[in-house]
Amino acid sequence: MTRSRFPIVVTYAVLAFFYLPILVLVVNSFNASRFGSTWGGWSLGWYERLFSHREIWEALQNTLIVAVAATAASVVLGTLAAFALHRWQSRLQRAHFTLIYTPLVVPEILMGISLLFFFAALGMPLGLVTITLAHITFCVSYVALVVLGRLQDFDWAVVEAAQDLGAGWWTTVRRVLLPLLAPGIVAGALLAFTLSVDDFVITFFVAGPGSTTLPIQIYSMIKHGSPPVINALSTLLLAVTFAAVWLSRRLTEENR
Repeated sequence: MTRSRFPIVVTYAVLAFFYLPILVLVVNSFNASRFGSTWGGWSLGWYERLFSHREIWEALQNTLIVAVAATAASVVLGTLAAFALHRWQSRLQRAHFTLIYTPLVVPEILMGISLLFFFAALGMPLGLVTITLAHITFCVSYVALVVLGRLQDFDWAVVEAAQDLGAGWWTTVRRVLLPLLAPGIVAGALLAFTLSVDDFVITFFVAGPGSTTLPIQIYSMIKHGSPPVINALSTLLLAVTFAAVWLSRRLTEENR
C-alpha cells in the first residue's frame, strides 16, 4: 500500500510559511544594502550600528530588569501554586485550575486594558513596576503548569522516607524536594523569562515614560522608518528566544 505524501507536503508547507519570513529577516540583517529587496553583499555593518545605539541599550536594560524580576516572582508564586494544586484537594479544585489557566487564554489586549485600568484606579504611575507586575500575572501560570507537570510523576515516597529518617520539613524541602523539582522549575523560569522579554501588547498598555522595553523600541523604530538595524536586533532576540525555548524543552523532556 502506497503511503500518501499529502501530510508531509502540508507539514513542509506550514513550516515554510512560518520560518521563511524569519529566514528572510536573518539574511537581511547581514545585507549591506539599506533596502531588503536589493542584495548588497554580506556585511556586519548593521550589527555595528546596533551596538552604538544608545536607545536600544537603555531598552535592553529595562527589558532585563523587568524579565529578571518577573521571572523570580513567577517562579516562587508558580511553584507554590503548583505544589498547592497537586498536594491539597478541595471542593474548589476545578475553580483553582480555571484561575491558573485563565491568563493563558485571555486575549493580551484585554489583559493589557484591564491592567491599565487597575493601575489607574490604584493611582500607580506607569513604569517598570507596573510592567513587572503585569508580566507576573501571565508568567505565573506558565511556571505553575510546567512545575505541575513535573509533580504529576513525582514519587512522594522519597519525601516520606526522608521524614521517617528524621529530616525536618525545611530540610526535606531543601535537600530532597527542591533538587528533584529543580529541572522543572528551571524550565518554567526560562519560559517565563522568554515570554517577558518578548511581550509587546501588555507592555504597551502599562509602560510609562522612561520604561521602554525592546519590543516597544523595535515597534517605535519601525514606525519611524529606522534603517535595517532592526533586522540585526530582531535576529539577536530571535537567537536568545530559541536558545531559551530549546533549553526549557530539553529540561522538560529529560524529566519525564
